[in-house]
Amino acid sequence: MIDTRRLRTLRAVADHGTVTAAAAALHLTPSAVSQQLVALEHEVGHRLFVRDGRGVRLTAVGKIMLGHTNEVLAQLERAEAEVAAYSSGEAGEVTVACFATAISAVLSPAITSLRAAAPGLQVRVRDAEGDQSLTMLLDGEADVAIAVEYRGGPDITDRRLHRLPLYAEPFDLVLPEGHALAAAPLSAFGEQTWIGPYPGNPVHDVIAFACEQAGFTPRFAHCSDDFRAVVALVGAGAGVALVPRLALRDMALSGVTVSGVTVSDVTVSDVTVSSVTAPGVTVHHVPGPERRVFAAVRRGADSHPLLRPLLDTLRELAGSLGTSDASGRTGETVLDGYARAIPMTSANRS
Repeated sequence: MIDTRRLRTLRAVADHGTVTAAAAALHLTPSAVSQQLVALEHEVGHRLFVRDGRGVRLTAVGKIMLGHTNEVLAQLERAEAEVAAYSSGEAGEVTVACFATAISAVLSPAITSLRAAAPGLQVRVRDAEGDQSLTMLLDGEADVAIAVEYRGGPDITDRRLHRLPLYAEPFDLVLPEGHALAAAPLSAFGEQTWIGPYPGNPVHDVIAFACEQAGFTPRFAHCSDDFRAVVALVGAGAGVALVPRLALRDMALSGVTVSGVTVSDVTVSDVTVSSVTAPGVTVHHVPGPERRVFAAVRRGADSHPLLRPLLDTLRELAGSLGTSDASGRTGETVLDGYARAIPMTSANRS
């Protein structure tokens, strides 16, 4: 009989590509991981991995086993969820891995709401970038991940995950105040110096892809995963940036111009948002790049009585942001008003 603990080890090595990285994720020694793989290969009767440079890769039989492993582990998650439901599941702890902007936008308000709605539920937060949170979830270090879609990341067909779309927020161009291209389309910024997150951050990938679609590869001279630092560098005249709109909310935008990534103009007057009035504002309002945010749990765990209240609350709060829902439709709420109130040719200051 195959030991399910060895199946978890199989998946961890497949996910991380090396025995050492899998061992760190599983809190085991590399020797212990290697021993488990050898034992699993003995149980199966076939080699599951072969060396590939400094790492390892799955054999054909290993790929077959990995597919079954995902199914088995998902079924175990369902069993645990049903047992927890039978036992009422009114009290317990849930760990959420989430990036900073989403902590502010949806996770912190969810914790506040759940304090009254589910007082026995304790939420522990781990700050993690959009790509790191999924690794933490699959490694068992988190129960819920709030993550960002990006090229190379797990897609909607990934059998290991159950995904819940939360929101899609647009990006805005952040330029030094008085910049000559304040009203120009994105395609005009190919020769500019760019500021943005480090490669590997999902937002870096979204920005790079948007620029590629506009016909150029951005030249990043300055990198920071902190959007306040990015905006400060723009204000210092160090370059231009694309920043997710929610990251700009409640941020001091002194010395910068913020504009939508669009190609057509609309003029609005006397727009008010968050006590800021911007009369005679010109807004470019054509869809540009978006940061698509979703919550994920390990497949089979979505009905767990401790996770269900949190997931439902996150979805409800995300809907109040007014960003696109899973069908791509956009509501007339907070983010839409904020979009209209962003000046296109003059600085927006808090």
